[in-house]
Amino acid sequence: MLLPIAPRHFTTGRAPFGPRGRVPLVRGSAAAEGPDGTLPTQLAARSSRCGAQMQPPLRDLVERALAARHYSARTRKSYHGWIARYVRYQRRDPRLCGADELRHFLNHLVTRRRASASTHQQALCAIVFLYRRVLGVDPPWLENLERPARVPRLPVVLTRNEVRLLLDRLHGTPRLMARLIYGAGLRVSECVALRVKDVDFDAGHIVVRQGKGRKDRITLLPRSLAPELRQHLERVRRQHSIDLRAGSGFVELPAALRLKYPNASREWAWQWVFPATRHYVHALSGERRRHHLHETVLQRAFRAAVRAAGLTKPATCHTLRHSFATHLLEAGYDIRTIQELLGHRDVATTMIYTHVLNRGPLGVRSPLD
Repeated sequence: MLLPIAPRHFTTGRAPFGPRGRVPLVRGSAAAEGPDGTLPTQLAARSSRCGAQMQPPLRDLVERALAARHYSARTRKSYHGWIARYVRYQRRDPRLCGADELRHFLNHLVTRRRASASTHQQALCAIVFLYRRVLGVDPPWLENLERPARVPRLPVVLTRNEVRLLLDRLHGTPRLMARLIYGAGLRVSECVALRVKDVDFDAGHIVVRQGKGRKDRITLLPRSLAPELRQHLERVRRQHSIDLRAGSGFVELPAALRLKYPNASREWAWQWVFPATRHYVHALSGERRRHHLHETVLQRAFRAAVRAAGLTKPATCHTLRHSFATHLLEAGYDIRTIQELLGHRDVATTMIYTHVLNRGPLGVRSPLD
C-alpha cells in the first residue's frame, strides 16, 4: 500500500490529500515551482477507503529510519529538510516519481537556486535515503544518477597577528570560547557541548565526546588558558549550587544514561562548561534544565569582532580551527599528530593545510624577493 505522503505531513500530520485527491499546495512554499501532478484516481480512492488505517506521516517514518541508524542531529535536520522540499516540489507520492522527476528537481536546485556541488550532493543523498531506507524501494535508476564532482577549496586561515586582533576585541565568555577553539582546535559544536568531566587540568588535555562522525578524541588544553578556565568553572559551579537549592540543576544526558544513573543529571561532573543563562522545562520529565550556550552567541560576537578588527578575510569561528592546524604545521609539528588532534579520519583531509603555509618544506620563495 502506498504511503500517505503530502507536504503538510511535515508539519501537521493531517489528512494527506485535499479535495478530489489533489495534494494541497502550501502558500509561499516551493510547491508552486514544481511541475503539476495529480494522483491517479485509483490511488486517491484507495487513500479515501483506508481512512484511519493509514500509516504514520512520512516525517515520522523518516525520523524512525534516521534514529535506527544513529544519525546525528544535524544530519537528521538536513535530511528532513531536503525530503520535505522534494515532496513539496513533486506534489505527489515519491513512489510515483522516476529518474526524470528527480533530475528535474536537482536541476532546479542548480539552475534556479544556484546550489553548490556539496549542496547538490547532500540533497541527492537525502532523497536516496528516502527511497531505500524509508520507502523500502530501490529503483534501478538510482544507480545511474550523476553525482556532482566536488571542487576542492582552500580554507581561510588567519595569521597569528590577525588572531590576536580578533581575540582582543572579544570579551567575557565568547572570548574564552574563541581562545579555547583556537588553542585546542575545536569545532564550535564541540566547544559549546563540553562538560566539566571532559576537562582534565592535571593531564593538560580535553576529551571531545561524540564529535563529528560520533567519534571521541583527545586534544590539548592550552596551559595559558587553564587559570582563566578554572575561574570560569568556579563561577559556573556557584550558579549550579544556586540551581540545586532552587530545585533545578538538571542537564540533558546522552542516550539512555539517565536510566542507568538517575541522579547524574544533577551532578557537577555532568554540567556544561558553558551553560545557558536561562532554564527550560523538559516536556516529558517536567525538570527545569539548563542547556549549553547556543552556538549563535559566539558566532554573533565573532562577526562583530571581525568587523571591529577591520579584517577583509571572510573569517568565521571555524577559521580559528583552520588557523590552529596551519600554525602547528608552521611550527614544525608532525602532520599525523595534527590529524589526531583535529579528529580527521583520513590524513588527506589534514594535508589541505599544507597548501596555505607561508613557509616550510612546501613554501616557495618568489624570484622577485
